[in-house]
Amino acid sequence: MTRRSDLVRNAIDELIRENETMNQPNLHAPDWSSIPAPVDDGGARHLTGAKIPPVALPATDSSVVTLSSIPGRVVLFAYPRTGEPGKIALVEDWDEIPGARGCTPHTCAFRDLIGELKAAGAAHVFGLSTQDTDYQREMTERLHVPFPVLSDSELKLTKAMNLPTMEVAGLTMIKRIAFIIDDAVITHVFYPVFPPDRNAGDVLAWLKANPRQAR
Repeated sequence: MTRRSDLVRNAIDELIRENETMNQPNLHAPDWSSIPAPVDDGGARHLTGAKIPPVALPATDSSVVTLSSIPGRVVLFAYPRTGEPGKIALVEDWDEIPGARGCTPHTCAFRDLIGELKAAGAAHVFGLSTQDTDYQREMTERLHVPFPVLSDSELKLTKAMNLPTMEVAGLTMIKRIAFIIDDAVITHVFYPVFPPDRNAGDVLAWLKANPRQAR
């Protein structure tokens, strides 16, 4: 990415920060010390070593992605729900729900490390949430996310994998989690994830320490 592109992106991000409302005081850099951390509830213990089921999901780049058919090493991170600047939070006490806050910085951290993640062996990087594709696309365009975000709005993959979820305002959301997937088999799981903006760095460190064996 050129210096000019970096400056433009930084300027846009600054405008976004300046226009956030009282309900969402800072989507990008919350004070993690004031936000309750999620605990390990055992919801991901069954996932290491599991095969990815053959579920096709729409992506923000207008493709349809079936993770089970992708060879090589894949990084997949899931989050509950990104917010939109200038709009009221889904529920008033969103920040008090352990693991809820931080989806924007979570995604931005993967955005910022995408080159290093690929250099460390990730053939593909995907985000995942239960929001619809149109909502996700607005976020990826606004934040200049360089990888596809997958929509599981019908909960097909969530149910097939029995992913850990939370219920908020009548909506089912995936709890924050990340995976290293090798040839459609889950090699490593990061769960719970906190703070969200450190997850990409943790994934990168794991990739560097665990290079994929040539086959």
